[in-house]
Amino acid sequence: METKINKKSGGNLTMTLLKGRTLLILAILVIFFSVVQNNFFTVNTLLTVAKHVALYGIMGIGMTYVIITGGIDLSVGAVAGLVGMMAGGLINEGIVTPFGYTIYLSAPLVFIIGCLVGILVGWINGLVVTKLKVPPFIATLGTMNICRGLANLRSNGATFANIVGNKGLGNTGFQYLGSSIGIIPVGVIILVIMALIAHYILKYTPFGWHILAIGGNVRAAKLSGVKTDKDTTLVYVFSGLCSAIVGMIAAAQLVASHPATGEGWEMNAISAAVLGGTSMAGGIGTVSGTIVGAFIIGVINDGMTMCGVSEFWQMIIKGIVVIVAVVVDQFQRSLQAKLALQARNASK
Repeated sequence: METKINKKSGGNLTMTLLKGRTLLILAILVIFFSVVQNNFFTVNTLLTVAKHVALYGIMGIGMTYVIITGGIDLSVGAVAGLVGMMAGGLINEGIVTPFGYTIYLSAPLVFIIGCLVGILVGWINGLVVTKLKVPPFIATLGTMNICRGLANLRSNGATFANIVGNKGLGNTGFQYLGSSIGIIPVGVIILVIMALIAHYILKYTPFGWHILAIGGNVRAAKLSGVKTDKDTTLVYVFSGLCSAIVGMIAAAQLVASHPATGEGWEMNAISAAVLGGTSMAGGIGTVSGTIVGAFIIGVINDGMTMCGVSEFWQMIIKGIVVIVAVVVDQFQRSLQAKLALQARNASK
């Protein structure tokens, strides 16, 4: 009897450590880079990390919703690049009408159009996955290439530089998306707002419960009356919106739009979600966990850059991190099932 109690206690302790692993890893990383780089734990460095975390976090929130349903969205980085290019083009070149006139749009209207483009791509992703029954990996891989091609076609591969607008044309202000209010980056403020909204929806609304049910068992969810196709499509729409916002924030931070913006960012979004405890099997995930995961990715990226680690090694390390995160997630779910079985047997 004593042995069983000890095993159970050990299992509970292991489970507690697994559940708090993201915060533990983040603390270890911050301490490590603070020791090896004296200027890491400074206000300027932390604000730089926060700007990058805002991008990974916002994109990761959309990815979290998608993965919870059992899907994946590989188009997020390309959508960010496409929307950034469209925004830069609208600011610098406007819209040339067939009558020879050029219409310049205000920065808020450019932002709205960018969001609509992201929503459109997400809607297309959702329809291809739900109506045409194309696996999410293939569907979003296709839209990733389409969006990346469109981003390059927008300027023949060139960069839209100095996208600050012109007061006389009434299209200034776009760059404020990349600025700060006090010392807090605007991107971080947007991240906090979106995280709070996404957390509330996932935790306290029928739509949130529905997508968790879809990821847990899509057939059971459908039999329970959940409109699985509609809700899954909305999830991809939300992911497209998040990616569009990230693309415009990135362009505003750089004060320039480049068609290659966002390349590989889908890896950061997936990593943030998985590190935060979102299960690749679907049905499990939290927005708060993804935010912590985004901080881990941000600290790893900027920490390694400050230490002079090659970009190629950074790619390898992030790949290993994702694999380890998935393995740990599977171990956690296996341990949870084992502890639940032990609890049921003990109650008999």
